[in-house]
Amino acid sequence: MTTSWEVVKRLFEQCCSAAGKGECAGARLDKTVRWHIELQPWASPTPSLNYEASRFLKYISTSQISCEHTNLNSLKGYSKTAKKPWSICLDERFSLIHRIRSKQCRLYSLGLGNDDNQFELGMANSGCEVHRFDPSIKSAHIQEGRRLWYHRLSIDWRDPNPAIAAHKLHSNTKKLGTVLNEFGHQKIDVLKADVESAEWKILENLILEDVVEQIGQLVFEVHMHWPGFEVSGNDSTVVRYWYSLLRELELKDFRLFHTYKDLSKPQMFLKKEAFNASSCYTLSWHPAHNTHQSSTP
Repeated sequence: MTTSWEVVKRLFEQCCSAAGKGECAGARLDKTVRWHIELQPWASPTPSLNYEASRFLKYISTSQISCEHTNLNSLKGYSKTAKKPWSICLDERFSLIHRIRSKQCRLYSLGLGNDDNQFELGMANSGCEVHRFDPSIKSAHIQEGRRLWYHRLSIDWRDPNPAIAAHKLHSNTKKLGTVLNEFGHQKIDVLKADVESAEWKILENLILEDVVEQIGQLVFEVHMHWPGFEVSGNDSTVVRYWYSLLRELELKDFRLFHTYKDLSKPQMFLKKEAFNASSCYTLSWHPAHNTHQSSTP
C-alpha cells in the first residue's frame, strides 16, 4: 500500500528530475511536515455524541497541572480587572513571572473587534512587550505607550495566495508562524486568542507547524455552539476532532491549568441545550517543562 508520504516524495523527485538537478540543489523534503492531526479513537465502540461530549467536557474541566497564582491584580502596574478571566500562571517555579519582572516577556493577543483591552494594558504596564492583532484597527500599526502595539492584521491558519486575485483582498491575513518570522520574534511568552470560532483551525496550524514550541503559555477562548470555521462532519465527528486537537497539544507538553465556564453566554453545545455545557470556555495551558530553572531569555 502506498502511503501519502511516499506519493508526496515521488512527486517531489519527479519535479526535481524534470527541472534538472541544479534547480533542486539544496532543496529538501522534510518528513516531519504534517498535513493533519492524529485523531483519537472513538470514545465508544460505535460513534456517539453522548460519549464524545462526555469525554471532551470532562477533559477540558480537569486541571492537569497546578497553578496557585493566576490573579493579574498582583502584578505591579496592573490596576484594572479585565471583563474576562484571562488566567496566566504566575507561580515562581515557572518562567513567566520572572520574565515579567525583568521586562523580557512578550504577549501576542489575537482578536476580532473586541474593545476589552484591559488584559493587554495590564500586561504592558507590568513590563511585557504586547502586540495585539485585530483586522478592525484603523491604521496598519499603532503604538500606545512604550510597550503596546496594535496591528491591523488577522491571524489565520493559512497565508493568502498572492497568485489568486480574491486572496489579495485579504492580504492582511497571515499565519502566526509567518508573523513571527516577519517580526523577528523567536518566542512568545503568552498567546491569548479570542477569535470567534477560528480558534480550532488556528490551534491546529500551530500544532502541525510546531509553532507551539515557540510559545510559553496559551490562553484561548473556545466556542462550542457550532463546529467552527472549516470544521466539518457530524456532531460526534466534530467533538472527536476537538478532543484530538487538545490531546495533540498535550503531546506537545502543554498542560491545562485553568478552565473558565462562561455562564453569561448561551448554554449551548453544537446548537443543542445539552450536557450542562456552555457555548464558551476560556482555557489556559502551560508547558510542563517550562520551569524558571530551564527557561532561557
